[in-house]
Amino acid sequence: MTVVVAGGGLSGLALAGHLALEPRWHGRVVVVDDGRRPLDTVAWSSWADRPGPLDAAVSSAFDRVRVHVDGRTRTLPLGRYRYLVVRGTDLDRVVRALALPLGRFDFRRGHVDRVVGPPGRTRVVVDGEEVAARWVFDSVLGPPEPPPVDARLVFRGRRVRTARPVFDPEAPTLFDFRTSRAGPAAFVHVLPFSATEALVEHTAFAPPHGPLPGVDVQRAALAEHLADVLGAAEWEVLHEEGAVLPLSAGAVPRRRGDVLAIGTPGGMVKASTGYSYQRVQRDSAAVARSLVEHGHPFDLPAESARHRLFDGALLDVVTREPRQLERAFAALFRGCSAEPALRFLDERTSFAQEGRLVTGMPVGVYLRAIRRRMRE
Repeated sequence: MTVVVAGGGLSGLALAGHLALEPRWHGRVVVVDDGRRPLDTVAWSSWADRPGPLDAAVSSAFDRVRVHVDGRTRTLPLGRYRYLVVRGTDLDRVVRALALPLGRFDFRRGHVDRVVGPPGRTRVVVDGEEVAARWVFDSVLGPPEPPPVDARLVFRGRRVRTARPVFDPEAPTLFDFRTSRAGPAAFVHVLPFSATEALVEHTAFAPPHGPLPGVDVQRAALAEHLADVLGAAEWEVLHEEGAVLPLSAGAVPRRRGDVLAIGTPGGMVKASTGYSYQRVQRDSAAVARSLVEHGHPFDLPAESARHRLFDGALLDVVTREPRQLERAFAALFRGCSAEPALRFLDERTSFAQEGRLVTGMPVGVYLRAIRRRMRE
């Protein structure tokens, strides 16, 4: 049996890694990527409360985070969680070290044009050449009818080196709302590599339609944060990255014939946060398990409709009333530990726990948003 993984980014590498670690899997795996987004330019942050099978790719791990909300800066322990950073090149290195010695994994450079053929005779067209596949895992083309976009996550990050120490290398800043309140809801995220080097990122939740924060606007916000908030007099920009990520709390039609959408096209981006790394890992493990236990990749855990509703309501509220984002995060992270909030964002809380967490939010605002979504 041959499976083709379309895309060699986070989701493609994760799935290849989990298949390589599955001793009951003996099929051939072809991973196809066109290299448009070099892996040395990407990294993923996440939080986890237990070890993962691909943790050898983790380059940094933190046991506390900093937040600044409602005019107050706090450093919060993570309890059983750790905040992890994985660089693209490290994940690629770890997965290839697991997969290539098996002799059944092929990492190809090429552009996936389309998927053709009826179920049972599916072929992936790569640069005009057809590759036969029993199953196709697609992180490139996406479903033909994706769910509506509820918001757009607009981020711009700069890896900077400052002339003097201004960063705390022991604690990333998860969110800091000391940035312009004009325009969409926004905050600044700081991922430190040392006391003088960090990724400083401006993140905005923009409505699904209409103008977006411009590159110059976000660069100015980053410069203001470095100078006025962190006190950096001089800095050098080592690398810059930016993207616009569509966020949707709707259910994704992942299957079409012998094709399963994975990664971002498969709905693995958490709509209320934009994080995806751990969701992709859990999904990859479930796909590998389904393949070996059922002979197909579709026996996957059901999504939480309740948490999709929560995510959709939050996006509805903060895109209509941008200042509500800070109020929501203040409620979630008001305790002495960040663990309860992270567990909620992991969709691993009970309804009672969720009720306690959201105390302090404007209940009427969110109930109206929920009613709007239920009518859609």
